Amino acid sequence: MTALVLGAAIGVLLGLLGGGGSILAVPALVYGAGLPLSAAIPASLLVVGISSATAALPRLRDVRWRIAAVVGGAGAAAAVGGAALGRLLPDQAIMLGFAALMVAAGARMLAGDVPSGGACALPGGGVDWRACLPKSAAAGAAVGVLTGLFGVGGGFLVIPALVLGLGLPMAAAVGTSLVIVAANAAAGFAVHAGDAALDVGVVGGFTGAAIAGSLAAARLAPRIDAARLRRWFALFVFAVAAFVTVRTLLFPATLAS
Repeated sequence: MTALVLGAAIGVLLGLLGGGGSILAVPALVYGAGLPLSAAIPASLLVVGISSATAALPRLRDVRWRIAAVVGGAGAAAAVGGAALGRLLPDQAIMLGFAALMVAAGARMLAGDVPSGGACALPGGGVDWRACLPKSAAAGAAVGVLTGLFGVGGGFLVIPALVLGLGLPMAAAVGTSLVIVAANAAAGFAVHAGDAALDVGVVGGFTGAAIAGSLAAARLAPRIDAARLRRWFALFVFAVAAFVTVRTLLFPATLAS
C-alpha cells in the first residue's frame, strides 16, 4: 500500500511538471517502502525507464532521432559504467551524493525555463556536428553516469543541454530527452538488476501507480500554474535532501535493511 501511494504521488508530479518527480523515487523506495538501496536503485531505474518511454509515445514526432542516438548512445554506455562504479562505493557515500544531486535538481527547477538558442545550432535548424559532437557525447556520458549510479533519469540536465548546447526548441528537447532517459535507464537497470532480488509486488505496484498517476495528472497540467508548482516542488526536494543527509549520517544501517 505504501508503494502504491508513493508511486502515485511521484507519477502525479511527473505528469504535472513533465519531469523531475523521479528524483524522489529512490528516497521513497528506501525510507517509504523499506527497500535496501541495492534494490531501490534498479527499481527506480525501472520506474524512470517505463515512465519516460510512456511519456515519449505521444511526442515521437518531436524526437530528433540522430541527436537521441548520439547523446543516448553515449549515455547508455556511461550508465553501465555508473552502475559498476556504484558497486565499488559504500551505500552511505552513494546516498550523500544523491542528496547533493537533489539539491542540484532543485536549483535547476528554481532557475525557470531554459532560454532558446545554442552554440551548436545552424541557421537552418540543424546541428553543427563537426564542432559539437564531442560536447554532445560528453554531456550524454555525464548524465548516463548519474543515471547508472543514482537511479535517476537526469532529464533536468538533458533538456538544458539540448536547448542551450544544440539549439533544439523546447518541444523537441522534451521529446528527445525522454528517449535518451529511457535508453539510459534501460542500460543502468540491465546492470543493476542482478545485484538484488526485487520484490515484484512492491516494484510492480510502485511502477504501475507512477504511470497511472502520471497519465491522470497530465490532463490537469494545462490548468495548473506550472511555475509556482515547480517552485514549491523545488523547496520540497531541498527538504527531502536534508532528510536524506541526516538519516544517512545518523542511521547508515537503514540503507542495507
